[in-house]
Amino acid sequence: MNSPPLTLRKRLPLHIRVLLGFVLGALVGLAAHFYAADAPLTHDAITYVTRPLGQVFLNLLFMLVIPLMFSALVLGVAELGDIASLGRLGWKTLMYTAAVTGMAVAIGLVMVNLIQPGLHLDPALVQQAMASNAAKASDIVASGHQLDALQLLVNIVPHNPLAAAVDDKQTLGVVFFALMIGIGLVLTPSPATEAFKHALQGLLEVSMRLIGLFILLAPYAVACFMFTLCAQLGWDVIVGLSWFVATVLLAIGLHMFVVLPLWVRYMGGMPVRTFFRGSQEATLTAFATASSTATLPVTLRVAEENLGLPRKVSRFVLTVGASANHHGTALFEGVTVLFLAQVFGLHLGFLQQLMVLMLCILGGIGTAGIPSGSLPVIAMICGIVGLPPAGIGIIIGVNTFLDMCRTALNVTGDLATAVVVSHRSGEVDVPAMAPEPRAEAQQDLLTGRR
Repeated sequence: MNSPPLTLRKRLPLHIRVLLGFVLGALVGLAAHFYAADAPLTHDAITYVTRPLGQVFLNLLFMLVIPLMFSALVLGVAELGDIASLGRLGWKTLMYTAAVTGMAVAIGLVMVNLIQPGLHLDPALVQQAMASNAAKASDIVASGHQLDALQLLVNIVPHNPLAAAVDDKQTLGVVFFALMIGIGLVLTPSPATEAFKHALQGLLEVSMRLIGLFILLAPYAVACFMFTLCAQLGWDVIVGLSWFVATVLLAIGLHMFVVLPLWVRYMGGMPVRTFFRGSQEATLTAFATASSTATLPVTLRVAEENLGLPRKVSRFVLTVGASANHHGTALFEGVTVLFLAQVFGLHLGFLQQLMVLMLCILGGIGTAGIPSGSLPVIAMICGIVGLPPAGIGIIIGVNTFLDMCRTALNVTGDLATAVVVSHRSGEVDVPAMAPEPRAEAQQDLLTGRR
């Protein structure tokens, strides 16, 4: 008898594999911390295996960020067809970003005033945390002193685009340069500029293809990240600052699972289930990498393939958003500043808290989309309101975990803004041979069907 042909087992979806890697890495890391925190084997595993592998994965993504960001944004602007469309899209993006970021910071400030986590912190733990992180805190404070609102505005226009491309703190300069090139293409229709657009389209397609290959490593990278985090910290640091951690997580949860679903459903016309099911891969990648910039390649692919958003809108909104639309970061900055004010006994009145809210909205724009990029901004805001900037040493121990959480909110918020802008702009961009899920999501977006 002839045996039936063998068939390959169906592989688990990528987001399920990423989630499994997250759980497995966390469990093994916690076990290593509990049973062998100081053992040479644990130290060697982190030093020679998990940390290098995780960094290689991040480098693979960062390697493609500049070519992807540049080509996607230039093509997104060029495909709008005229400067008026760019202006309308830009103003919509700016208004929606400011509105949702303001709501995020407001939620954070309300939670701090209700829970008052700074009053529950043991003074001995405050001194211990500041002493153990004094060196790192001083470096962050020095970076914060270098931040200047006017200088941040000036740096948006890069003196040297190539220099801006290699500096994580000048990503907005690359965005501005790409916007100018896109506008130039709109104003200069010619065979040469068409050839240039075809070349950029080729660069974008190559980048997206490579991203599809690299992201297959995500489950293993997530396992490495979680092992390193849990093996080094365990739950001791988190428990010591549990009131602060709980306040931040509660504020992030309210914004992600209450505000954004209402925003997407009633302003973006997309079913909540469709949105979260389509964006979960980008959210998990953001959580693992703690970098909205490194997650940008995945975010763009998710927006086009899973959510069915128009390319010219998603490329513009998400590329700008990776550098300037940080809901979670602004929320965290507001919570941290008020928490430190409570710790040091500084009462901030309503007007002062309103000033903190505005500074956090602006700080979210000026924050680099890299791990721990918000700490120098927090140090700068602390100095403005009269708090000792070195106080950030208190929260450095739990910053890595909370950085992952707020980056997940950053990326999810970017996608939510892209959904709303796409719906409100009325843009339609469905290829003739689009996959069925993309077509379904596009129809949901345009009709507002539940």
